[in-house]
Amino acid sequence: MFDTSIFIKFFKNYIFYYIERVENTENQIGSKESLRERLTDQQYKCTQEADTEAPFTGIYWDETRDGTYRCIVCDEPLFSSGSKFDSGCGWPSFDAPIQEGIITFRSDQSFGMIRTETLCTNCGAHLGHIFPDGPTPTGDRYCINSACINLETEGN
Repeated sequence: MFDTSIFIKFFKNYIFYYIERVENTENQIGSKESLRERLTDQQYKCTQEADTEAPFTGIYWDETRDGTYRCIVCDEPLFSSGSKFDSGCGWPSFDAPIQEGIITFRSDQSFGMIRTETLCTNCGAHLGHIFPDGPTPTGDRYCINSACINLETEGN
């Protein structure tokens, strides 16, 4: 026999956790208006409207310094420079995030293509896409807009 009181208790706790997380994220990143003030036009369009910067134009596509790539919206650490590689596509490419669960995936069928969009799990910012053609053992290529990340170099 299923005890509904346990289910209800779990459901209530989950809902409160979810609401608290959403409220904390909104407090952390601010309103859309404050994001427009804080981010550049390109950063806002890429993270909030799922726009894509032109290839070979972003500041990190050929970056080689060591460090941690963080979400430009919420400063969450996303990728290590150790997982970055030159894919030749014109965007920063990584073979794995810094930890499991830090990236959320969503189906993207825009522009007549079927792709998998990547988002920051913490704040929901669009980052780019993931493709199954990476050269490393993971087989993944996280193709990320430079406008969506910020490099924190070693020693800073």
